[in-house]
This record gives sequence, structure tokens and C-alpha cells, in this order.
Amino acid sequence: QVQLVESGGGLVQAGGSLRLSCVVSGRAFGFNTMGWFRQAPGKEREFVASINWIGGSTYYADSVKGRFTISRDNAKNTLYLLLDALKPDDTAVYYCAGCRVPPLGHYTHEYDYWGRGTQVTVSS
Repeated sequence: QVQLVESGGGLVQAGGSLRLSCVVSGRAFGFNTMGWFRQAPGKEREFVASINWIGGSTYYADSVKGRFTISRDNAKNTLYLLLDALKPDDTAVYYCAGCRVPPLGHYTHEYDYWGRGTQVTVSS
């Protein structure tokens, strides 16, 4: 069974930084793409960033482009998200997710496996 476990969230002041990690366990999980999504209170879960697990190509939501960096360590089966220049609007639960079939877009329904999330709170 594939499991995704996030860590690294916390409380940070505006302008600060955090690094989120997502460790993947389970035999032959075979993801094509992994991504980070977030969900703020009262809002729908939204795409943040994604990375092709083999090739390393990346995609970002416009709202985080230039501030967040997604990366992965294949040897450690770990996905990362570096959050810089954080804003109060970045406050949300951040989820990592994986899919085996190349996603056509950046939609939650395209991802088969999800972690439980880690809370990021940015104070003004």
C-alpha cells in the first residue's frame, strides 16, 4: 500500500520561509507526477505545483510562481516544497499527491494518492 506523509508545516511570519517534505512509502509506487495542493478554510483544494517524477519538469500556479520551488529526491522517495516570501494568503493545509497516469491538467481528481496534509499558517 502506498503512503504519503507530509511534514514541515508550522507558523511563520509574513516574508518568512518553510520547507515541506513528503515521504512516499510502498513498493513500486510508480508515480508519473507528484504535486502539492493546498486548501484554505472555506475554500476548495487548489493546485500549487507539480513535478514529473522521472524527468523533473515542473509547473506552478501563478499565485506561487517565483516564490515556491518544488523538487524531489528519487533516491529518498521524497518530495519537497520550498516556500519563500510567504504571505498570509498562503495559509492553508498543504497536501502532497501522486498520480501514475500523466495528468492532463492540474486537477485534484487526476491524482490517485494523497497525504493527510500539513498546516501552514502565515501571520501578518
